[in-house]
Amino acid sequence: MKNTLTLTLLTCLISMAAPAAADTNSAIDDSHSTNKFTPNQGSETQYLIDLGWDSDYISEGRNNLDKGGIFWSSAAVQHGNLNVYATMGRADSQHYTEWNLGLEYSIALTENLETTLGYQRIESYGDERCSDNELFGSLTYSGVEWLTPSINYTYATEASGYFVEASLHSSWELLDGFTFTPYVTQAFDFQYATEDHNGPNHFQFGVEAEYQLAQNVIISGHISHTIAQEDIKLEAKMDEVESSLDQTFAGVHLTWVF
Repeated sequence: MKNTLTLTLLTCLISMAAPAAADTNSAIDDSHSTNKFTPNQGSETQYLIDLGWDSDYISEGRNNLDKGGIFWSSAAVQHGNLNVYATMGRADSQHYTEWNLGLEYSIALTENLETTLGYQRIESYGDERCSDNELFGSLTYSGVEWLTPSINYTYATEASGYFVEASLHSSWELLDGFTFTPYVTQAFDFQYATEDHNGPNHFQFGVEAEYQLAQNVIISGHISHTIAQEDIKLEAKMDEVESSLDQTFAGVHLTWVF
């Protein structure tokens, strides 16, 4: 299983060590998004601890658990534009544990265009033990204050395939310290989630919310819905799955930055 859901939240929240801004793009809904770090305004090195829970473990438009949700705990260190992180996920209703260990580096291509490149190692323990290596990258444009387009790419060495997500986020600071962000995402699978099918995987939409409780403490959450497309439908047909392929899930996180 592959997931950088919590990583995405971490990268956003470290950049929010200053008061929340309306153009913040958290993208905590995108399982492969690796949102950029903004350059530090204060200390050269920053640290982050995050605790969270998701009602389902959804990635690639699929539910990775047979039942229940999943708890997440993460730690990250940012030095300049380099981020090193460790994330652990543990299912709340079945035997499953996952570790994500990695690093990423952000590069400002122009004033409003930024890319992020990274690597992570995945180790999961359930009925079977699985591992994988992922190379990922993202491209984000911030030239429009109320609309942030981004493209996220992930390559998995175990599957020898890649996954692409194109997203639009529109962030609004409705109250002081409170940011509301509706979003849409279109995902494409190329032998990453399935070996037999390539093309449109799922369409996803939802809303995110973030509130800065204190200077270094942030609570955030999201509710999201996925609509299965051809890749998921063909996989389900081969596996003779007749239940609904669409997913609705939500999550909440509490984060300390210091």
